[in-house]
Amino acid sequence: MSATAPGMPARPAGGLDAMNRPSGGPGARERPANGPGTREHPSGGPGDRERPAGGRSIDRILAQARARLDRYDPWRAAAARDGGALLVDIRPATQRNASGVIPGALVIERNVLEWRFDPASDARLPVADRYDLRVIVYCQEGYTSSLAAAALQDLGLFLATDLDGGIVAWQRAGLPVVAGPG
Repeated sequence: MSATAPGMPARPAGGLDAMNRPSGGPGARERPANGPGTREHPSGGPGDRERPAGGRSIDRILAQARARLDRYDPWRAAAARDGGALLVDIRPATQRNASGVIPGALVIERNVLEWRFDPASDARLPVADRYDLRVIVYCQEGYTSSLAAAALQDLGLFLATDLDGGIVAWQRAGLPVVAGPG
């Protein structure tokens, strides 16, 4: 039996495939080959292991997002913040508590970012009232923030970008960080 995350059911010996095979015991029933509870590849192919047509790897998605961004190094991000750009921390509370936050940054967790910055959203922040807003998103190391900045550009915030290397690069540059809340 392999270890599982707390609160998750243990996987049977034999891995995921064993979960889909009938046990043969009392009450066991065969699943239909192509019905509820089954997953079939869109092309009728071998299933979960082959990427569907049009699917992209996360490495490709990240590279395409970054190709659209004018990413900022820590010193350029600090100067832009001092010039009025919004520095936005999208990390979860556990990372902010562990690593601190950049002074003056807005904390907007990733799961609500687009709603808070879309000028057309009823859930937007008061500051997000125009599409030419200079937003510099950051995360821990600069991966999630690239995807988030590209999503903001998709909303029309054409000046959105991210901090290359995240707060880790900021700290390595010797720039100030304050204790995270909590």
